[in-house]
Amino acid sequence: MTEEPKRRTRGGGRAGAKTRRGTSVIEQMPWNPPVNIDRPTEPLSPEGVAAIHDGAMRILEEIGIEILNHEALEILRKAGCTVDGENVRLGREMVMEYVAMAPSEFKLTPRNPDRTITIGGKNLVFGNVSSPPNYWDMSLGRKVPGTREQCRDLLKLTQYFNCIHFAGGYPVEPVDIHASVRHLDVLYDKLTLTDKAMHAYSLGKERVEDVMEMVRISGGWTDEEFEASPKMYTNINSTSPLKHDIPMLDGWMRIARRNQGLVVTPFTLAGAMAPVTMSGAVAQSLAEALIAVVLAQIIRPGASVAIGTFTSNVDMKTGAPAFGTPEYMRATQMTGQLCRFYGLPMRSSGVCGANVPDGQAMWETSNSLWAAVQSGTNMVYHAAGWLEGGLIASPEKFIMDCEILQQIQRYMDPSICATGPDEIALDAIKSVGNQGHFFGIQHTQDRYTTAFYQPFLSDWTNYEGWEVAGGIWTQERAHHMFKEIVGSFEEPPMDVAIREELAAFVERRKSEGGAPTDF
Repeated sequence: MTEEPKRRTRGGGRAGAKTRRGTSVIEQMPWNPPVNIDRPTEPLSPEGVAAIHDGAMRILEEIGIEILNHEALEILRKAGCTVDGENVRLGREMVMEYVAMAPSEFKLTPRNPDRTITIGGKNLVFGNVSSPPNYWDMSLGRKVPGTREQCRDLLKLTQYFNCIHFAGGYPVEPVDIHASVRHLDVLYDKLTLTDKAMHAYSLGKERVEDVMEMVRISGGWTDEEFEASPKMYTNINSTSPLKHDIPMLDGWMRIARRNQGLVVTPFTLAGAMAPVTMSGAVAQSLAEALIAVVLAQIIRPGASVAIGTFTSNVDMKTGAPAFGTPEYMRATQMTGQLCRFYGLPMRSSGVCGANVPDGQAMWETSNSLWAAVQSGTNMVYHAAGWLEGGLIASPEKFIMDCEILQQIQRYMDPSICATGPDEIALDAIKSVGNQGHFFGIQHTQDRYTTAFYQPFLSDWTNYEGWEVAGGIWTQERAHHMFKEIVGSFEEPPMDVAIREELAAFVERRKSEGGAPTDF
């Protein structure tokens, strides 16, 4: 832009921890991104960490990564990498020198600064499901291609639930909007329906530049203010095995130049796009990620970068991806150890292979989410709403997952593990002695409303009570809750002038043709 817009403030106050939208539907926990107070699970010995690190370094030194983006290729060549055609090799000293430039944690500040999140350290944040092309809910009872209306409904859930801390990619692909302008309509919806941290797909120049400009407008920031610290982020995937494509690296470099958040997540499925052994798959995944980290640091030393893991296995009978498996959990924990070795934040996911929100969906997702906790993950993608290995988004599954996320948040509450005199409660124990019970004593009366986690979806009545109340299964309760939340949803505040500027930008870019769709 030739002229920087004057900074403005939003009207209507902050959405922040004050949840005005449909608060009567459920009593949920407040906005409070958890801090992981547990020691991470570390299946690898120090020798195991060294072996996987050495494997990743030898891949980069001896085999190399194919870099299909020629601009990135030239940047790596000038920095001292060995380039042979599109193959890039680099030594471990160079890798570690550039990795050391990246911060161990960074903040993402969206248009509502009360929703700022920290990526790294012991911080743990959850995001919505991103990118499924299909949608399923109980009223339909079948899988259908995603629409803008369904995408908007899932964005309303993203905003409503305080345990969802950032808005990832499209919660379902609205295929009723042409791909050339889809990013414009969805980002307008995301920025007006939510006030949480935004994501940009790195699929070429136009999409990334449009999203950065729309996020800048939404916050009323000048270009200098926007670039002063990360206000949004992107996630790219390598093309496993051992390859990075043209459009994703193009977006990666553009985001790096403007000092926004970067996440690189190789999609390494053991037995298909990576070795069948999990340590080999993790080593390959790290090699694919680290070359992108190096590229970002060459472009902008100190760029905010996180390593993501999507290392899982396939069903060797069908070739279908499997998630929430024992192998997936261990690969996530192993990657966590290596991320700490490199001093970089980590991203993982809450995923499953189930087709509908049933028991399989919940045990696989729970395994995935607890693997994230155990690994020391900082940023959990797809934490709510994911089905069929990422091919379906479901509002019922979204709400069921949020019950797990709230339980994880409560699990991390230090008050549960407090050991002061009030918690040891010797006076209470003495007052009850060897007879009686604790229900009526003052110690219990003072604490009974806050002592334990209170679910919003689980039903703790006995079978007879459940049957008398209609025998409603969990998925059905989640469906009714979904309808109530979207029916009573109120958008977070946004200054009228900012909304109008966003709308005008969308219309102008549409008139210019949006983005190319030839890749």
